[in-house]
Amino acid sequence: DSAGAVGSSDVVVLLHGFPTSSYDWSKIWEGLTLRFRRVVALDFVGFGFSDKPRPHRYSIFEQASIVEGLLRHLGLHRSGINLVSHDYGDTVAQELLHRSQKPLWDRPPCRVPKKPSPPPPAFMAESEKVGMGGIGFHDNDGLPVSILQYINQRKKHRERWVGALKATSVPLHLIYGPLDPVNPHPEFLQLYKKVLPASTVSVLDDHISHYPQLEDPMGFLNAYLSFIDSF
Repeated sequence: DSAGAVGSSDVVVLLHGFPTSSYDWSKIWEGLTLRFRRVVALDFVGFGFSDKPRPHRYSIFEQASIVEGLLRHLGLHRSGINLVSHDYGDTVAQELLHRSQKPLWDRPPCRVPKKPSPPPPAFMAESEKVGMGGIGFHDNDGLPVSILQYINQRKKHRERWVGALKATSVPLHLIYGPLDPVNPHPEFLQLYKKVLPASTVSVLDDHISHYPQLEDPMGFLNAYLSFIDSF
């Protein structure tokens, strides 16, 4: 959590992917502090320096509630939130979007304005693939590595989470690395544009893969800030 640009009222929250941590944002952190009043990142439970309870039924719903709780703790739950997500964090962002579309809400990532105004933009470093299956592993004690259950959760709740992307009025932007083996080019990009035709897209250099914010931090940052500054 860092204080940033003086005079800016904008807040950005960063949601990391699997199987890493908030360190994924380290190469763009300083650049974000030059643009935003507050830059916030967390390690999801089970990742990085956060607790790793065992056994535990890790879920995307729990992670989304943790993000909401963190923003309330920081006094930011009524601020305009710009959401940046990657990989696993994309699904958490989609759950937050779904919750924000309820008639009575007090949750990020959308604004709770004092007077009517457009909601702030959201961003995804990548989106969800269709029809992902389940993976099962066990640790040395025979306990299921339940953190991987997010893959099954994506499949089970696909209508809820893809539907949130389709239904939201929050502007969406995709920054994409064409060499991404998880979301292969050009099939993924074609599917993304078909499912979310209103979303804007930035395609980075051909050699950029699954971690664009680490592989090409300047290209990533420029693409993101160009999107933010278009509003």
